[in-house]
Amino acid sequence: MMRKLAKQTKEVAKGVQDSVRAAFRGVLNLVKSGSDIQQVQVSGLADETIQDLELMQHFGFTSVPPAGTQAVVIPLGGKTTHGIIVATENGSFRVKNLKNGETAIYDSSGSTIILKNGRVIDIECDTFNIKCKQYSVTASSGANFKTPKLETDQQFVSQGQISGNGGMAVQGGNGASFSGNVSQTSGSFKTSGDVTAGSVSLKNHTHQSDGRGKPNS
Repeated sequence: MMRKLAKQTKEVAKGVQDSVRAAFRGVLNLVKSGSDIQQVQVSGLADETIQDLELMQHFGFTSVPPAGTQAVVIPLGGKTTHGIIVATENGSFRVKNLKNGETAIYDSSGSTIILKNGRVIDIECDTFNIKCKQYSVTASSGANFKTPKLETDQQFVSQGQISGNGGMAVQGGNGASFSGNVSQTSGSFKTSGDVTAGSVSLKNHTHQSDGRGKPNS
């Protein structure tokens, strides 16, 4: 009697176990990212297509995996239709050959942010946009820009010395003004306008030789 009951219990338990689906691997076909939780269409075993599975992601980070991305699906309560995706992987785009301890953020277009060993961060992209109210950089050793042009559409203020090796061109606005001594060595000074020292005009001042002005010095 007890042996028969144990056998029946085992058969029932096996049937329940068989009806409860374990975690499985699938392939993402489509992602709908407009809702609070992204919904995904996944291809499972054989010709199985599962609709509207929830793609769970960590707070503060979100991504839309491209089609063909592998996914790990956890069927809540053992039911496939109640499955959630807890991990994704796409080897076609993942940044490879990182060293131990390094981290990378990447997308399908090849843009990358890599946190490297030695407190080094490398960013690679075509266009880098920052939008904020205030932007502050503290670089104790220096800052280098290797670019053919560095431009600002408003005022540029330097609290230290401005040095240049390629010349300087200023145009527009109210011209240039200097407070303090101006020193020039070598070369010459040319202008198509007038030069005034104090109240004396270089172009329009007079000499004693023409009967006007102060004696020549």
